[in-house]
Amino acid sequence: MPLPSALPTDEPGSTRPLLGFWMCLALVVGNMIGSGIFLLPAALAPYGLNALVGWGVTISGSLCLAAVLAALARALPDAAGPYDYVRIGLGAPAAFFVMWAYWISLWVTNAALSIAAVSYLSTLSPATFAVSGAPALAAIGFVILFIAVSCGGVRATGSVQVVTSFLKVLPLVAAVVIALLVIGGGGEPAQAAQVSISPGGVAGAAALTLWAMLGFESATVPAGKVRDPERNVPLTTLLGTLIAGLFYVAASGAVFLLLPAETAARSNAPFADLIGLFWGPWAASLVVLFAAISCLGALNGWVFLQAEVPLTLARRGIFPGFFRKVNRRGIPVRGQIFGGVLTILLIAANYTRGMTELFAFMALLATAATLVLYLLASITALVLTMRRTLKLGPITVLALIGGAYSVWTLWGAGAEATGWGAVLLATGIPVYLIMRFGRSSPAPVGGPVAPPGSAAEALPRSS
Repeated sequence: MPLPSALPTDEPGSTRPLLGFWMCLALVVGNMIGSGIFLLPAALAPYGLNALVGWGVTISGSLCLAAVLAALARALPDAAGPYDYVRIGLGAPAAFFVMWAYWISLWVTNAALSIAAVSYLSTLSPATFAVSGAPALAAIGFVILFIAVSCGGVRATGSVQVVTSFLKVLPLVAAVVIALLVIGGGGEPAQAAQVSISPGGVAGAAALTLWAMLGFESATVPAGKVRDPERNVPLTTLLGTLIAGLFYVAASGAVFLLLPAETAARSNAPFADLIGLFWGPWAASLVVLFAAISCLGALNGWVFLQAEVPLTLARRGIFPGFFRKVNRRGIPVRGQIFGGVLTILLIAANYTRGMTELFAFMALLATAATLVLYLLASITALVLTMRRTLKLGPITVLALIGGAYSVWTLWGAGAEATGWGAVLLATGIPVYLIMRFGRSSPAPVGGPVAPPGSAAEALPRSS
């Protein structure tokens, strides 16, 4: 039975679904293919064959999790994204804390992507970015630019996302073409690192590759702005994850085959070094530029999402009503500005760190927070199968695998990532308590309702 509309209609533009199939697909692929793929070959080089096995594990786990989110989107087509999925399955408190951590991960990710873009561009003009404070100012400028794009409406963001998604895959395709030409022409593969395959090595490689796979949930977050969400959200979630995964394996395999492990491990731009080796320095410089475009394209998509989470929470009455306001294009401008300010403060407070160190710190925070969402989405799917909201069958197996993969990846990421995940969850306690006990009247609901007579129908609609 269809669920009632997840979004209240008291704000202009709030019920106009503007994201079609191609824009949704570009949002998923564009958010996934960002900075990670261009940096990972260097980090993965010491792992040898463990890296390729780690990629396989990460992509398989991500596809299982994407299938879980797709099943939830299909079963609850009028839900406003992951918050409603978890709320219906596990209750409002669990949903709030998951989305609180995820919201923090969004503006932390934006800081990481803007810094990565500046890091790439600095190699093209070292003197410009050697000026004290210039990298931080440039990163802040990019954040402001894409906030402006997002406030221009869904179509503006979607158009930028489609164009940058096309451009960012060009260097990956070039690396694959070179590998096919060399190996197909009888060339010898490079010497890989002499490291035996081991559970610890695979887990370490998988933890690194997860940063590159984050974002397959992107189509579910703005579900209320998607045209035909019952079809487009699950389809683009699965298809986008598969496309990004195939690009990753093929492009990383090209570097693995053609660049010696010691060369790749020392490289700040492995794809540029690979393409420059065969096509010359001009091609290497072009790859660096495309890598920066890749980061900026992902920044465009993640900036768009950063205001959708507080908008959904505000409409459910568990976030300040300040965030409910949208402009005539249906964009929550206040949420965009607030998230942008937090991103800018994060960049400014840490600008004295080196670019590499700062990027690694931001990536760690974002990964830990997002893993919490993936784990609870898997648990939600299992709960809803027991309540018969989801049918028993393959989705049960996929949810079990996805949940186990999330726990295993937290273990692979180490105690620091797990600790940061707990810290991010804990920071939401004061906000939740204030909104839960501080309001004088019941919160607006606006959430999806389970079919009459189902177990989920008895769940509280607000906190």
